[in-house]
Amino acid sequence: MGSVVKKRRKKIRKHKYKKLRSRTRHKRRK
Repeated sequence: MGSVVKKRRKKIRKHKYKKLRSRTRHKRRK
């Protein structure tokens, strides 16, 4: 179970990174 939780955490981190990246891209365009 521990490994499953770690994998889930990694997926969540990737999602957050994608959101942050898109936000910075929008700011740069502005």
